[in-house]
Amino acid sequence: MQIKRKTNFENFKVAKKLSPEALIKKVEKSGLMGRGGANFPTGLKWKMSRPAKYLICNADESEPGRFKDKFVLDNNPEIVIEGINIAMYALSTKQCFFYLREEFKKYKEKLEKIIKEKSKYKITIVIGAGSYICGEETAILNSIEGKRAETRHKPPYPSERGLYDEKTCVNNIETLARIPLIFEDDFDNELTLFSVSGDVQSPGVYEERQGITLKYLAEKVGAIDPYAIFFGASGGCIPFQQDLILSYKEMEKTGNFFQTGIMFFNNEKSVPDICRSIIQFFNEENCGKCLPCREGNFRLLQLFQVILKRKWTKEEFQIIQDLIDFVPNGSQCGLGKSSTIALKSAIKYFKNEFDKLIE
Repeated sequence: MQIKRKTNFENFKVAKKLSPEALIKKVEKSGLMGRGGANFPTGLKWKMSRPAKYLICNADESEPGRFKDKFVLDNNPEIVIEGINIAMYALSTKQCFFYLREEFKKYKEKLEKIIKEKSKYKITIVIGAGSYICGEETAILNSIEGKRAETRHKPPYPSERGLYDEKTCVNNIETLARIPLIFEDDFDNELTLFSVSGDVQSPGVYEERQGITLKYLAEKVGAIDPYAIFFGASGGCIPFQQDLILSYKEMEKTGNFFQTGIMFFNNEKSVPDICRSIIQFFNEENCGKCLPCREGNFRLLQLFQVILKRKWTKEEFQIIQDLIDFVPNGSQCGLGKSSTIALKSAIKYFKNEFDKLIE
């Protein structure tokens, strides 16, 4: 597994032989895309941010079904610190904030030891506010500044005016962990970490190339009679399709957003009930700033609580379908815009299960 490879900061030494501009070009040429979910080209983000006043390492992983960043912190935190050092050199910045979600604070002591022993730059660990929204790249800015973790309007983007109104680059844990690997002869930009859970014999994190089929992954993890596939809480869901290619481009064709957190469920599980859990998650984790997200997700949760006691009326189910588009269309950030993707695709692909719940 490449992500577990110990580089002992040798690749940082190689990186420093290049000028910051040449280093950014190397990252661009590598094709490395951001691994936080948006799939934005890392080299381009660095070019837009440089010279950056601050670098932020986003370690606020908290979406259901995703635990790849935790895997990196468990197995190879050194490579993340090395990646941060390379990024700071390329960005010409002297300060990095390592935003560690509250539930990950057990890693603080170990990280501080690595930073003290090996880092050539100032890296300050900040314990997060314990909210899912903090993982959004502008909410994380407000959190570090000691403000309520609400999202900011974009533009301006962090690369233009970010932390303390200065140019800032925000990168995900896995993105930074892959930076040192660019200097390895066998670097493969298509390799990514898949978090796999649900009705499988071997749940865990798997490093595989984008472009593998769902059948290949299902066999590898020992999926038990796969029926419904959920891509985290925000990526949507589809029926199990053996030949589905797991990549951003192919997933767009299904109307879903590709996430590397993949949950397999067999037909003993209720798809509407899984959706109810996801709606409850987003209802609890939204920041409350946007009315459509705040009130729309709350109303959806109310309607899904109804089926615990009785069936929906046709009018109630119509309200659900109206809210599916109302919430994302009126929301400012990615949380609101993605909060109903799973429900929308579930109704599309598993309509029969929802029909049974309507009077």
